[in-house]
Amino acid sequence: MVNYKDTAYPEHAAVLDIERGLENGIRELPWQTDTSVSWKSWGYIDNDTFKSPSEIVHEFIDSVSKNGNLLLNVGPELDGTLPLQAEEVFRGIGRGMNINGEAIYATRPWKIYGEGPTTLASGSFGEKNQKDMAFTPKDIRFTTKGDAIYAILMAWPEQEAKIQALGKNSKNAPARISDVRLLGSDAKLEWHQGPDALTVRMPGEKPDDIAYAVKITL
Repeated sequence: MVNYKDTAYPEHAAVLDIERGLENGIRELPWQTDTSVSWKSWGYIDNDTFKSPSEIVHEFIDSVSKNGNLLLNVGPELDGTLPLQAEEVFRGIGRGMNINGEAIYATRPWKIYGEGPTTLASGSFGEKNQKDMAFTPKDIRFTTKGDAIYAILMAWPEQEAKIQALGKNSKNAPARISDVRLLGSDAKLEWHQGPDALTVRMPGEKPDDIAYAVKITL
């Protein structure tokens, strides 16, 4: 795959890459963000600082909801091993993807990328403005695959999740919802599609510590 930055190539000739940054909405053509597990460097340096798994996973989810991909870099030590801090980041990402991967892999963007008050900074190197950003349960990103819509909550709601884009009065709402479940949980969820939102009562135990994918089957 050939990547380019800014306007180095015409569209359709290669894949747009936004270094350490994101698109601000769904892009019709696929695009990519490249970033590192490290805040300071693309290679190995002493006294580096590393992102948390949640910072990378949230960026990954946001990218996919906008038709993007994430290329993740890590700088190995001289003997080829990964820094211990980087290993911990990758393990955290892996745990989350084991639970929520269905809502990410082989999916497509939905009609809108998301809803909620918190947005990640767009443009090259925009991620420096979102360090330690706190999401709320109202911050949701959407993907779709087959007959399912995935509403990925970026923070855990204590009792109910309210998904406004799936309310009956929303222009984006499907005509019929047949089932709602939470990936990684066997709990049978209580849910109701009202005029203003799809309301889902969440189980007492959360399946992950970073993001929570609600699968809405049509």
